[in-house]
Amino acid sequence: MNNTIIFIVMGITLVAIFAIIIIYVALSKKMQKSEYKRIQQLQKGTKENSFSFEVLFQKLYISYIKIPFLKRYVLKLRRRLEIINIDDEFATRRDTAKILTKAIFIIVPIILITILIAKNNLLLMFILVIFEVFMIDTLIDGSVDKIDNKLLKEQINFFAEIRHAYHEFNMVEEAIYQVSQDDEKSISGQGEKIYEVLISEDPETELEKYYDIAPNSFLKEFAGISYLTKEYGDRKIDGASLYLKNVNNITQEMQLEILKRDKLSYVFQSLSIISIAPIVLLEPLKSWATSNFTFTSSWYFGKAGMIVQILISIITILAYLLIRKLKDNGSTGISNKNMENPWQAKVYKNSIVKKIVNLFIPKQGTKEFRETTQMLKDAASPLKIEWLYINRVSLAIVTFVVSFFIFAQLHTIAKNYVYTEPTTEYDLIRTV
Repeated sequence: MNNTIIFIVMGITLVAIFAIIIIYVALSKKMQKSEYKRIQQLQKGTKENSFSFEVLFQKLYISYIKIPFLKRYVLKLRRRLEIINIDDEFATRRDTAKILTKAIFIIVPIILITILIAKNNLLLMFILVIFEVFMIDTLIDGSVDKIDNKLLKEQINFFAEIRHAYHEFNMVEEAIYQVSQDDEKSISGQGEKIYEVLISEDPETELEKYYDIAPNSFLKEFAGISYLTKEYGDRKIDGASLYLKNVNNITQEMQLEILKRDKLSYVFQSLSIISIAPIVLLEPLKSWATSNFTFTSSWYFGKAGMIVQILISIITILAYLLIRKLKDNGSTGISNKNMENPWQAKVYKNSIVKKIVNLFIPKQGTKEFRETTQMLKDAASPLKIEWLYINRVSLAIVTFVVSFFIFAQLHTIAKNYVYTEPTTEYDLIRTV
């Protein structure tokens, strides 16, 4: 009985195995004849067999966009790079991840070194770390400026090729189309966009849209004169093409702009580092002075020494901001702030916050309300009066909290100094 059952089970198993083999062979033949084989052949040439930085940066971008703190910098970078890498999502993500990764590799070691050096001075360490986090914006802006400068230099050759192509075809849109076929250059995307504007059903409306997303004023001028030439034709002045004369004028303006940016970069290339030297050297100088001159300990570890250190830190940060403002060349001239739904609008939607802020906003019809509104208009500010007062209230709260923290820390320092510090020996050299 038992042997019979075993043979039956073995027979069923063999039949099942043979059935699976037959089904597998049949499906394989069918798949080879279907679209599956063609899809496999298409994928074979696109798969990356070795390590690729392009793929790595795409994966890093997906990771960065999920991290709350880094998401802010990712979106800020995207808004600027989307204009340069027009309609190229792959390049935008790649450049965003590349710049942010470079900034992280620079700033993280600096923060760690700062924590190790100033670990005994919590207030100074906090100021330094906040300042270094703020430096990420500078690193990001500098990296985007390099990309924008590269685009500007490519425009010189682009316009030179446009002139040759226009002589050949005598048609603006055809010349732009032919020159824009080089996919290796960033400027090619801008050329294709201008070509699409010129051949659209409503080129005037599309041109206005392009003005909003053009990375610099020179491409706006070029798109404008190309549209006018296509619509109304070219004219001859002293035997020369008016369109080509205008292109030459734009090229000369771009060359002057490149020279200006190179000069700014050369003049300010070391000033940013020099400006932050005082705040970086505060703690090493303090350690050297207290270890070699004992009478300086009573000053450095007292309230007066801490106040001076804080003032030096604030002055250094202000100097750094001024140098950064002077160095700004105005590249990629768009507002990086989302003024359609900024954080002020989100905060103002809260009913409790709205009631508190409304207490400070002047009533409509009053002199103060009219003056404030007029000043916002004169300054061409995108802020509403409600957002302005949210900024003021927020600044007042932050100032109060920071001031309270600083005074509490100064009081703690003074109290600890009275309780713990020994009598100071006023020797000019270190006592043994």
